[in-house]
Amino acid sequence: MKDFTFIVIDENPNEVLKTKAVAESFQNLLYLGSATSYDEGIDCVLEHQPDLVFLEIQSQDSTSELSLSFINALYRYMSVVPKIVVTTTTPNLAYEAIKYGVYDYLLKPLDQKELRKTLARLNKEANVTVPLTASPLTIQTVKASKNEEHGDSNVEVLLIDEEENEVEEHSRTESSSEPLTDANKERSITTIVQKEKPLVLCVKSYGDYRYIDAADICYLQADNNSTDLHLSNGEMITAFKTLKHFESVLKNPFFRIHNSYIVNIDFISRIHTGNAVCHIKNTTTKLPFSKSYKETIDEIISVIASGNYLEI
Repeated sequence: MKDFTFIVIDENPNEVLKTKAVAESFQNLLYLGSATSYDEGIDCVLEHQPDLVFLEIQSQDSTSELSLSFINALYRYMSVVPKIVVTTTTPNLAYEAIKYGVYDYLLKPLDQKELRKTLARLNKEANVTVPLTASPLTIQTVKASKNEEHGDSNVEVLLIDEEENEVEEHSRTESSSEPLTDANKERSITTIVQKEKPLVLCVKSYGDYRYIDAADICYLQADNNSTDLHLSNGEMITAFKTLKHFESVLKNPFFRIHNSYIVNIDFISRIHTGNAVCHIKNTTTKLPFSKSYKETIDEIISVIASGNYLEI
């Protein structure tokens, strides 16, 4: 039997207990720990190296700092990031979550039958057959956790179904002569979004929509409250968002190396730690990196070395 370890990251201790109770009702899900804030969560993941992370991304308490940027941070420290299962109360950030490559997006309160679908996908990918039976959850268990902290909700919806089922539904819709229903249209759109791999940025200004493949961005440079995107073809496009905004939404291979720069490490041709600069491929551009980002530079060197790499 294939076992999967998990941790729960949620600012509300009561919700941590509820998620833990539902997950532990499956005999092949093994609990390792929990955290209630961004910093504690990073440490918890690094300490336990779980297979799954149940993550709340819509923080009500600003001090917890939990958001989708948590996923981005994991790529700075880990070559293999755990599968992230978002657990939250609304579907508002589902599209953004898909861009971050989350494994699943579940709405609270968690339900056994919905989590069972997530486990079925995990088992299929692991090429094992595991009975997906769960111990019944009693009302007393939920009430006990509810009494510890105020607040509760009543409905859970699985926004993103099992990928294979979505693909099959999309195929049936395309090949069928019957008109698309609203439900099938929504499922087909969800499937298309899931299948998209490259990230596309849309720079919008007064009705002008400019689409940019993220993979074509060499680096980003802060310019007061806007950011200049420098592309591989030499073009520069200005977006009226701060560099901090881009840091929160862009994940590996984008790393912030300076207060004014985020670099796509796929375009780094040279790193000179003595001069504290990164050279950009096929250009004369040198990006400085500050001492406060020295750990990030070390991480970039490590990430590059972990690929198809030969040191001479």
